[in-house]
Amino acid sequence: MARPEEIRIEKHLAAQDLENSIKTLEKDTRILKRLYFVRYRYEGKSVEEAAKLVGITKNNAYIWQERWNESGYHGLIPRFAGGKPSKLTTERKEELMDRLSSGSFTTGEVREMIRDRFGVEYTPKQVRVIMRKMGLRYAKPFQHDHRRPADAEEQLKKTSGIDE
Repeated sequence: MARPEEIRIEKHLAAQDLENSIKTLEKDTRILKRLYFVRYRYEGKSVEEAAKLVGITKNNAYIWQERWNESGYHGLIPRFAGGKPSKLTTERKEELMDRLSSGSFTTGEVREMIRDRFGVEYTPKQVRVIMRKMGLRYAKPFQHDHRRPADAEEQLKKTSGIDE
């Protein structure tokens, strides 16, 4: 049996206004999901039940409810901090882009280039992220099996009966 609710939810909006907000925000799924959570709470569901219905943890549900109780709708808007600033300045990224546009490089070579030229150390994963943001493509090298015979395709055609 579930415990009785200890924290009451504040009704900052009328139930109909809440429904209208949900309908108009179908494209902003983050806020929409949070509004569904609030609607379930309005309907009398417990925090745990509402959290399960929208697919979040109980801890997040309490955070959302606290934000709703403090600030209403505006409390549900995600707060993005912007992240850690890049180690490379915009000018250095442009210089790197100029260097990379002159040929093809592996991520390891790009990583060494950044370290040697700019004195900044990145992980291979972060180099791939930087390259992707610059609009550059990278590919993983195709591995060759050293045991594969030189005429493997011919042998396959003979054994499978494929004529081309």
